[in-house]
Amino acid sequence: QHGAVNAMPSVLFICTGNICRSPMAAAFFTARLPELDPNWLDWRVESAGTWTTPGRPAALLARQVMAERGIDISRHRSREVSQELLEQFDLILTMETGQKEALQVEFSHLAGRIYLLSEMSGTQVTIDDPMGGPPDAFHKTAAQIERYIRRGQEYIVRRLRSGPSYPSDPA
Repeated sequence: QHGAVNAMPSVLFICTGNICRSPMAAAFFTARLPELDPNWLDWRVESAGTWTTPGRPAALLARQVMAERGIDISRHRSREVSQELLEQFDLILTMETGQKEALQVEFSHLAGRIYLLSEMSGTQVTIDDPMGGPPDAFHKTAAQIERYIRRGQEYIVRRLRSGPSYPSDPA
């Protein structure tokens, strides 16, 4: 088996605790999908964390900031990255360079699927974790994530709809 993991395109967003940045990113991308792909219901868009306690809801401020944008993430529950989970996704997008590098080292056979979210729009920017910061930090993070989703979304759809091939995967 070479190329796409699933018949359906799949993207996994990764942050640390999976209660703020990655659920926001998954929700922004999912909200944009109907405009981007007529077969948007085929997509699998999820999130996970590199260091988290499973089953936690999204952070209150993250839920509030997203609700202000008309997106409800109240049903989100955190979960931790695992090899089994990562192998189910065509594209794995992290918020920080350190997360990308750590995942590429730990799961080297999947390294060709792992990128920074910002790389989808041709740049390399870390999206800072607002946890523990003031409400304004959550607004800034949401705006930053939304900007990178908007800039990279067409590339993501094109890449996954054309059946990506991963040079690091065995033929």
